[in-house]
Amino acid sequence: MFLKRLGIFFVIIFSAAKLTASEINTNEHQINIFAGNFDFSDDKQKAILVGFQHQNENLNRVTFLGNISPITGGFVTENSAAYIYTGFEWNIDMGGFLFTPSFAPGLYHEGDGKDLGHVLEFKSEVQLSYAASDNMSLGVSYNHVSNASLGDKNPGANSYMFNFIKNF
Repeated sequence: MFLKRLGIFFVIIFSAAKLTASEINTNEHQINIFAGNFDFSDDKQKAILVGFQHQNENLNRVTFLGNISPITGGFVTENSAAYIYTGFEWNIDMGGFLFTPSFAPGLYHEGDGKDLGHVLEFKSEVQLSYAASDNMSLGVSYNHVSNASLGDKNPGANSYMFNFIKNF
């Protein structure tokens, strides 16, 4: 069942990415498709996750911290947990590599997965990616999702992902 959902998810994402590339083709948008292990540090709750993220370079701001731009995305786990978010990321060029910390508040639905204690959760993430070409990067990322003690409990979840990043 999960593999069928995963296949449908990737068909939709790649179809949208192909359509976006043919319509826009200005390198102003970035799609990050990722897969990994949700809450890998909790043996009872860890689960496979897949997700996507969009970044719009038209809305970026160059600061002393690097290039800051908005992000929007989401992920689902094999246990039907889901998280959708919007926030911002910094893009710090390290000569062939890109270091990208980000912060994004979002809404979490536990499904049959881990109870994180509240519907409002905050995602802090770091990503390191390598520019394989002008329009494509490969990366790894780590994030922590937590409710900042807004709920009665705040167990948090630590995840790692492998990223395929495409610029359009």
